[in-house]
Amino acid sequence: MEKKDIAKENIFKKSAKVEGISIRGYDFEKGVDFSKILDSFSSTGIQASNFSKAIEIIKEMRKKKAFIYLGYTSNIMTSGVRETIKFLVKNKLVDYLVTTAGGIEEDFIKCFGDFKLGEFNLSGSELRDKGINRAGNILIPNDLYVKFEKWILPVLKKFEKEIKTPSDMIRVLGREIKDERSVYYWAWKNNIPVFCPALMDGSLGDMVYFFKNSNPNFTLDIASDTENFNNSSIGKKTTGMIILGGGVVKHAICNCNLYRNGADYAVYISTAQEFDGSDSGARPDEAVSWGKISKEAKSVKLFSDASLVFPLIVGKAFFD
Repeated sequence: MEKKDIAKENIFKKSAKVEGISIRGYDFEKGVDFSKILDSFSSTGIQASNFSKAIEIIKEMRKKKAFIYLGYTSNIMTSGVRETIKFLVKNKLVDYLVTTAGGIEEDFIKCFGDFKLGEFNLSGSELRDKGINRAGNILIPNDLYVKFEKWILPVLKKFEKEIKTPSDMIRVLGREIKDERSVYYWAWKNNIPVFCPALMDGSLGDMVYFFKNSNPNFTLDIASDTENFNNSSIGKKTTGMIILGGGVVKHAICNCNLYRNGADYAVYISTAQEFDGSDSGARPDEAVSWGKISKEAKSVKLFSDASLVFPLIVGKAFFD
């Protein structure tokens, strides 16, 4: 066989029959219909199709009346996605919240004033001189932390005997903020538990530190909190996880579902990669190996910034 024939045989190798959805995007000749544009993502491929898969999984979670854990990192509360979370909590569309210290405190801090849009490249040195903190392209005046401290320390003092665990603290603060803009006001109002496994890692931890200095007998029982949280999955007929970001939030929710031999549904939304072996970047199948997601579960990881896609997912999965 001549070389050219060998080359052609290799290049034009006969294909096996491929079944499935044909790749096709939205036809703008039909005009602009944003709902149909989002629907078209299912056949667009790449992350657009994972976006559609996330919607379908969440819809099935709701249809099966799954007990839904919603986890998010602090930057979600820093951003305007806070209002999306508030909607879900206010309308009792999720069952358990899991976040970090920043994901708690910034909800309350926003009740004392607005965060402002800035730029990612603003000088940290110049902002420091002006008393302005930067989280990405979001600017947070330091004065808001002063207002937060003036509010929270008297609350801790008044209700010290009621606060035994981090979850108790969040519940009391949600009750006492008396502000319907607050996620945790609605969590208290609707009796939706909030678990914060790293309460000390933020301004909220600073407030506990300051309060502890003048109230040496004050303690927070994280062991009881963790017991209650892990027990929440046991005996549930169906559970689902929606996790925005990674870190301790992601691991806590996955580990909680290990106690029932894995969640039935899982949607991860994250930009983290898996090449470094971190749990933050891991895809759902890694959690299957640990028993944190069921072998029969429906799951997807959407590689995206949650601020871009989560409001759209809520619009499709919780309304359609």
